[in-house]
Amino acid sequence: MSKRKLTRRQAWRVNKIQEERAKRAARRDSLAEETLGAGELGSEQEGLVIAHYGTQVAVETSPGNACRCHIRANIDGLVTGDRVVWCQGDPTGVVVARLDRHGELRRPDAQGTLKPVAANIDQIVVVIAPLPEPHANLIDRYLVAAEACDIEPVLVLNKVDLLTNDTQMAEHIEALVSPYPGLGYRLLRTSSEEGGLQQLLAALVDKVSVFVGQSGVGKTSIINRILPGAELRVGALSEATAKGTHTTTTAELVHLPAGGSLIDSPGIREFGLWHMSREQVEEGFREFRPFLGHCKFRDCRHEHEPECAVLAAAEAGSISAQRLDSYRRIVASLEGA
Repeated sequence: MSKRKLTRRQAWRVNKIQEERAKRAARRDSLAEETLGAGELGSEQEGLVIAHYGTQVAVETSPGNACRCHIRANIDGLVTGDRVVWCQGDPTGVVVARLDRHGELRRPDAQGTLKPVAANIDQIVVVIAPLPEPHANLIDRYLVAAEACDIEPVLVLNKVDLLTNDTQMAEHIEALVSPYPGLGYRLLRTSSEEGGLQQLLAALVDKVSVFVGQSGVGKTSIINRILPGAELRVGALSEATAKGTHTTTTAELVHLPAGGSLIDSPGIREFGLWHMSREQVEEGFREFRPFLGHCKFRDCRHEHEPECAVLAAAEAGSISAQRLDSYRRIVASLEGA
């Protein structure tokens, strides 16, 4: 479908807005540079980005203490979890350098440009719940993204109390999550109301974890229970749509008393992977790896080709039908992007 052509006035308005934004950014950068040049800032020190607020970031100076900072113009975009070098100002500091990253989680925006979500993370906590209804395709998108970043994912089935009196829902959810433990993915069950958080707490100790999942699955509620002092906002699930309202507007990092940190990210209903090739998606399904390269045809799509090693593995039970279907849906979405 071709893009709608803008009228001359609409094009003029778009250009004017972009020019005004560029001027505002230039003024902010100029102010930061002037402050640096005038020697009005303190000495350089290291810090941790614990939240991002558009053109500014909150840099943690010591546990419990943070300073709002401008970002120097020559620094690429910062995300929660970045370690930085910054200088104290009055009242606003300036970030002057970003230290090397590891464990960077990225996802594409609506234009297909890769954007980092969090940095220096050790594991991705994928939270699902009976409501809003989870789908294997969405779960597998998170797992493929984690595999591509070489970050260990942990699946958390929250709100398990909803399954107690609903046999049909319980059977559906159990069938949905059953393939993952056999693939080596850790699966934890919890509820913000009925406990079961001890296993999750143990998995979070001494690690930097990012929480991802659909809005409404209870990410923020879990964090509030684990760390009441975090005071993160909790929103009610929309009864009309059975989809969560977006209550977390920026990724926030909080520390656990026993060690380790959590990053709560804005809720996202679909994890876009259209920046990835079909071969990268294949590698993201860990049970596919022993069979890749053994198909008769080099460009095998694993659909109905003769002598396909992946299809043979599926028939033998080494690859579940659910996961194979997820793979095909993801590849189809890439080709339709």
